[in-house]
Amino acid sequence: MSVWVSKPGSHWPHHGGCGLGPAPAFLGLSDFFAPVADMIAHHFLLSTEQINWLSRVYFVASIPSGVVAIWVLDSVGLRWALGIYIIPAGITCLLATACLLESVPPPPPSARAIHSTSEKFLDGLKLLLCNRAYVVLAVCFGGGIGIFSSFSALLEQVLCVRGYSNEFIGLCGALFIVFGVLGALVLSLYVDRTKLFTEAVKIGFCLTSVVCVAFALVSQLQGQTLALAAICSLLGLFGFAVAPIAMELAVECSFPVGEGAAAGLIFVLGQAEGVLIMVLLTALTVRRAEPSVSTCQDGQGPLDWRVSMLLMAGLCTLFSCFLVLFFHTPYRRLQAEASASCSIQEDMSPATVDRGDGGRAPHSSFSSPWVST
Repeated sequence: MSVWVSKPGSHWPHHGGCGLGPAPAFLGLSDFFAPVADMIAHHFLLSTEQINWLSRVYFVASIPSGVVAIWVLDSVGLRWALGIYIIPAGITCLLATACLLESVPPPPPSARAIHSTSEKFLDGLKLLLCNRAYVVLAVCFGGGIGIFSSFSALLEQVLCVRGYSNEFIGLCGALFIVFGVLGALVLSLYVDRTKLFTEAVKIGFCLTSVVCVAFALVSQLQGQTLALAAICSLLGLFGFAVAPIAMELAVECSFPVGEGAAAGLIFVLGQAEGVLIMVLLTALTVRRAEPSVSTCQDGQGPLDWRVSMLLMAGLCTLFSCFLVLFFHTPYRRLQAEASASCSIQEDMSPATVDRGDGGRAPHSSFSSPWVST
């Protein structure tokens, strides 16, 4: 799944993620099944644990295919990497792409494209692993991706135990996504003006941790529909808002490594952490023998998610504290682009020659017939 982010202050789109191979299919299945895991388990005569493995398979498949996608992006470029997806589009899309001719000259490359210093794939990976700031950001933000993936997959199973209906749980999931998109839009516009990448990511992570703790506590109570709806909205608002800024920050702190490798490796690590977190959360659940108000329709006894939710909140808080304390980096890409822009302006300035009086005058090869030499 290609993840695109716009570089603040730039007019050219830039690849902030990587193609994750079978991600669209697996992500679609896991997103469709996870909100109604109990009904799917009842209909197909499966256990919820087997349904959860559908989401885990997506995480696992994303890891090797994500590495391959990063290599393709850095080796043959974005155009060829995206060109692979043209094949299933059919002959119509191919003709529309290949046969239309532009009526204007192609736009010139940007200053950054002219002075590109991106490293090769393997060399870039070595530089990333030796970059302390990038490793800290990758581990913390990758953990955040894993927590959010687990939250989306397990939301229905956590809330149905406390008597909440599938309709309300679906509403919480929708609020989670809608407010996340709004938060990402607003924060991206703010960072575009201020360039406060680090501050925005750290504050967003801390606020996400606070809301995650609130969800861990309120989700174990009954009849808290308004509180849960507000918490899911805030969780999406703060959590999703951090994602595009963190991707930009990863590219900033890892320059001159290519954007595909810098951002893509974080997503691959996020899938790996997502597998571990989801397995751990489901392993800590226990069956409840006492009567309950559960609305789960899996035909099995309700699960107790109290310990799992507290662990999820604890991990989110741990990642936030680790990021705030140990992540410090200069904005290397912005500095390099500023230097390149200054050098281009100097190269484009007119050449100068010495005057007899010690001053400088623009040199010109034009000789006027009205001036005596």
